[in-house]
Amino acid sequence: MRYLALILAFLICFNCLFAQNGAVSIKVNASKPIGKMNPFWSFFGYDEANYTTRKDGQKLLTELQHLSPVPVYIRTHNLLTSKGKSDGPDLKWSFTNAYKEDKNGHPVYNWIILDSIIDTYIQRGMKPLMEIGFMPKDLSSHPEPYEHKWSTGGNLWTGWTYPPKDYNKWRELLYQWVKHSVARYGKKEVTTWLWEVWNEPNISYWSGTFDEYCKLYDYAADGLKKACPECTIGGPHSTSPRDDKAFNFLTKFIKHCLHGKNYATGKTGTPLQYIGFHAKGSPEIVNGHIRMNMGVQLKDIQRGFEAVNSFPELKNIPVIIGECDPEGCAACSETRDPQYGYRNGTMYSSYTAAFFARIYDLMDQYKINLRGAVSWSFEFEDQDWFASFRDLATHGIDKPILNVFRMFGLMGGERIPVHTDNGLNATDIISNNSSTANDINAIACKNQNSVYVMVWNFNEEDISDSSSLVTLTIDGIGKNKVLIHHYRVDKQFSNSFEKWKALRKPQQVSEAQFNELEKAGQLQLFTSPAWKKVDNRKVDLTFVLPDHAVSLIQLTW
Repeated sequence: MRYLALILAFLICFNCLFAQNGAVSIKVNASKPIGKMNPFWSFFGYDEANYTTRKDGQKLLTELQHLSPVPVYIRTHNLLTSKGKSDGPDLKWSFTNAYKEDKNGHPVYNWIILDSIIDTYIQRGMKPLMEIGFMPKDLSSHPEPYEHKWSTGGNLWTGWTYPPKDYNKWRELLYQWVKHSVARYGKKEVTTWLWEVWNEPNISYWSGTFDEYCKLYDYAADGLKKACPECTIGGPHSTSPRDDKAFNFLTKFIKHCLHGKNYATGKTGTPLQYIGFHAKGSPEIVNGHIRMNMGVQLKDIQRGFEAVNSFPELKNIPVIIGECDPEGCAACSETRDPQYGYRNGTMYSSYTAAFFARIYDLMDQYKINLRGAVSWSFEFEDQDWFASFRDLATHGIDKPILNVFRMFGLMGGERIPVHTDNGLNATDIISNNSSTANDINAIACKNQNSVYVMVWNFNEEDISDSSSLVTLTIDGIGKNKVLIHHYRVDKQFSNSFEKWKALRKPQQVSEAQFNELEKAGQLQLFTSPAWKKVDNRKVDLTFVLPDHAVSLIQLTW
């Protein structure tokens, strides 16, 4: 009787543990594919192009390519920016010195720094999403002041944001750049790259008018196509289209490319081979806690897809979300903006898992050919450890967010349907963005000999600290036995931030501590691999999923 009482007490406590969120049933059908598991997530970007060749930058780039089954595309600002008075890059600032003019006003091209950046990508099997910008000092129509200092304040929108003083020289710069690229890397390689003109030209990144931006684009496209007719160019990489002004800028630019007069050639139309726009969320502090507002970012994508679909002639054109992030300032730390305190831990990783799954929802709903979604997050040099910048690693140590990308990198093949108790789709989240109920759901896929199910427990706020019991049923398995690998990102697994806190948050890290942090930053198994019998084509699994945790279940045979 004593043992029976203990067992009964345990069961009561077990039920109490999950009373807040309850048990959640997730059912996956492996026999009904619904679409490709398109790896649109394999795109990354950052402002500071010079960080590419730094030690930690090179390490992170290697890791990004190693986690992806396809070539990773990298988009960076400042590939044409001139060196200022300071010796090195700063937050939101870097340079290549690709273009200068001699005392007679003749162009002088110098590709050394730019080549070192692109070489770093090519050596790893990566590809550039080549951003054509910003304006070289000697070509700027308003060159002084030129350099800005983000870290010390002052005017950010200086000479690098202005139109060229000579559009023919701008076109020739592009012609020479592409011609040099073909000579250095070969035409077969260069034709796999993607090109675009400027960044967010509908806001202060561009100090010209809309018509001047169209002229900038037309002349750049003409120079590129003269050097490489097979190369791919698109844009305009404008800001969040949930805003009517940004939406109208995007559609007006598309109309110009389709039907307007080309400023460079005088003909009708300009090459537009993919559509690019940005999607950003808007976290805020509510009653002293962070609230993420995922619906805001999903609304951007929904409106961008609506803009593309409003042009029948663009049916099936590739779409690239050129920056796709929970908010809009990677170089702003938690110290400056407390709402960015989500970035070090599992709130960021669980948000990303839940959010990217909903991009697939919208992609299916609007029948969009989504080529890429760029996570504008990389690494920052000479900053404090875990300073809550929007980055993937700190001082060469991977943060939890990077392990969700590792999970996505394991997934491939065909997506398969998921049914979850009270599960939300993208439209639900957009229409009910204020909800703070736990979002426990999954995305699944299969290939010839594997099934993958990514399950997350996300909450829009950082105040919840409970767990939920998940019962996962995977139907349609035509084998007698499967080998199960269960990977996890939570406060205990795959989490260098929690390890760093356990080490008492050192800013001077010893070699032994670094090794501990590096190990903690890798994707880890939640349980040992195990074989499980398939019963009536089904596999049943039960596990506990804490708030802001992500699990990846891999079944192989």
